[in-house]
Order: sequence, then structure tokens, then C-alpha cells
Amino acid sequence: MTFGGSVAVRRGTNLDRVGGFNDAVVLDAIRRTDQKLSRVELAEVTGLSGQAISNITRRLLEAGLVREAGRQRGTGLGKPRTLLELEPTGQYAVGVHLDPAVVTVVVLDLTGDVVARRRMDTPYGDSPGELIDGIAATIEAVIGEADAPRDRVVGLGIAAPGPIDVERGVVVDPPNLAAWHLVPLRDELRVRTGLPVLLDKDVTAAASAEKWAGGPNGRGSFVFFYLGTGIGAGLVIGDEVVRGSSSNVGEIGHVVVDPDGPLCYCGRRGCVGETSQPRYLVQQAVQAGVLAQGIDLDDRQAVDAAFARLCAVAGAGPGVAREIVAASAERIAKVVEDIANLLDLERVVFGGPHWEQLAPFFGDAVQAALEERFLVRSVHPFEVAGTALGADVGAIGAASLVLDRTFSPNPSVLPHKELAAER
Repeated sequence: MTFGGSVAVRRGTNLDRVGGFNDAVVLDAIRRTDQKLSRVELAEVTGLSGQAISNITRRLLEAGLVREAGRQRGTGLGKPRTLLELEPTGQYAVGVHLDPAVVTVVVLDLTGDVVARRRMDTPYGDSPGELIDGIAATIEAVIGEADAPRDRVVGLGIAAPGPIDVERGVVVDPPNLAAWHLVPLRDELRVRTGLPVLLDKDVTAAASAEKWAGGPNGRGSFVFFYLGTGIGAGLVIGDEVVRGSSSNVGEIGHVVVDPDGPLCYCGRRGCVGETSQPRYLVQQAVQAGVLAQGIDLDDRQAVDAAFARLCAVAGAGPGVAREIVAASAERIAKVVEDIANLLDLERVVFGGPHWEQLAPFFGDAVQAALEERFLVRSVHPFEVAGTALGADVGAIGAASLVLDRTFSPNPSVLPHKELAAER
């Protein structure tokens, strides 16, 4: 059911002994509708009785999760209705995004707004333990910057590159973190911070962030295409995040887009993940004389700096640099096309650390190509959008996993039912 042009919200039940479920239904309705709601309107949206709404909103007010937000102008002789909204300081969640190039830590308030953030370079080749110590220290610093009372920080979400083992909270063997093998990241951070912890895949967390705070781009059915040191795809189908049987959905890096392309570590040639890496594009630019010789392709920071120069030259006008970057965009678009046609999606949302640099090359030409190749375009269009959440989208998504636990009446949206500290 929709209300006032808002997205559909879940319906509650008036059966006994479902208070927790109904509390989540009401919280979710308050969050997802486009305007403040009164108790009468909440009953209409959720299908709950007036008495149930009264009891639930009293509990939520006492818990500090919602607050009264003025009165609605009365109609006729009726008394003006009190409006309700989320209390931003009612809960906080921490999100950590572990990217092979950079670690991002954010704190979100209950409305999903970022109230503090920090970024740190991911040390190349360091032991996982040293990096985890650094992440834990950064978490404490960011909580302090947010001025968030510790008892209101309800959990920590981690977005990590796959593959991951969600049940054990383990980062298995990410291809761009050579020293990481079966690292129990969830439990290590729980011990160091004392917070309940959730672990999910980075692209799934990014899709969750878009669903949570991305506005119209985060509604319906879409693929979030992550552009970083590696690439990946997070899926939302019918407003639900898709995780797959082991929470490792989105491993699309080994789709072959150029049979004559570079050799991938998987043994095949021309995988989209390999041909989209900044390292490969920088190597092409050096060979073509666009960038100077002598760039250490094993130095991640040097490669990132060279990649930024390549994108700047490509953006300045026609030439070899633009051809190199545009060809990469076309290869990625081909993968997006296949995903969109397979799953009948409404849009692709691009994001990740390299999106800002690559965005100019995913403009009208890519949009036109995707529209032309979308097989059900006569039924509905296919849109190309960039995330409005910036480079922090993975960390925001990680924190939103924790907040989703407060709001969602459906436990299937979580990577597992309980936070690690509550097992």
C-alpha cells in the first residue's frame, strides 16, 4: 500500500504476541513515507488498529526512537493530529568499508544521515591483524567525533570484498588483498570494539545503502555496479536486497568481454574485472605513450595517481586516452546489459571509489546503448544513474545493515538473524 505518493510499506497484524514485528512495521512506515504521519495515518498505512498504534507509538516515544513533530492542521471540527518522525539521536550505527585501496568508517544516526566519517589508506602487504587494529582505533575515533552516547551505538556493520563466509564472519580470499586468507574479521572487531557486528559483502552493502538512502534510485529493482580496485554487482529486486545462497551474490568480475584481452588470474582472458582495473588501464596508457614510462604497476598508490591523470587527460578531449577509458566503459556496459535483460531491472546505479572519475564516460552514449539493447524497452525504460551517496556508499551500506535490523519486519533482509555478540 502507498500513502501520499510514498513507496509501499509493510502491513502489520493485529494478532497477539507480535509486538516486536508491529513495532518494526510502524518504524519502517515512519521512515519510508515521504511526509510526517499522524497515528491515524499510521493505522491506515500499516493496517493496524488504532489501539495497537497508540500502544506502539507510546513504546517508541518512551524508547527515544520517534518524537512528536508538531500538529497537522485539523479539518472541520476534528482536533489537530500530532505528527511523528524518527528521533535522529535515538540510535547510531557504525559502518566500515574495507576496500583494497582505502578503509572508510562512518557513523549514521537513526535517519541514516552521516554524522562523522574518516578514511585511511589500506596498507599494502601488512598483516590483517595490524590493519584490524587500525580499523578498531579509527572506529573509536569516529564514534567520539560523532558525539554518540556509547549505549546508543547499537552495532557495527562491515562491508568486505568477497568471497566471504557470513555464518563464520570470515573474509575468505579476496583477490586484491594478498595477505588475507580466512580472516575472522567479524569476531576480531567484536573483541576489539565490544560492539555487536554484522559482516556482509561490499557490493551488497552498497546496494543496501542505495535502497536505504538513495531516494528514487534506490526503489524497485536495480543493480548497483561497484567500481573500485575490483568490480562487483549488488542486486535489489522488488525493494529487497538479494544475497544468494551464501551471501556472495554479485561476483561478475569473470564475465569475459574481450577474448583477446589480458590473462586473468582465473586462467581466462579478457574478464571484465581484469580489463576494468586501474592497473590495466594505466598499463595501456603507458604503452600508448599517454602516460610516462616508469610507473610501478605494483604500487597501488602510484597506480591510483596515474589512473587519475589518465581520466583527466581523457576528459579533456578526443584522443587515445579517451579511447582507452571509453572502451572500458563499453565493456562494463555490456555486462550491465546482460544483467538487466536477465533480471528485467529498472536501472543501474553506478558507484564506488572510482565512479567520480569514470562518470563522464558513462553518459549519453552508454545510456543510449543500454536503452537500445534493453529487450523490454517497449514495456518500461532502463535508466543509468550515479549514486548520490558518494564514495562512502559502501560504509554507509555497512551501517545501514545494522539500522535495517531496527526497522525491518523481515529478517531475510539481513545476512543472518542475529548480531555476532548476541549468539
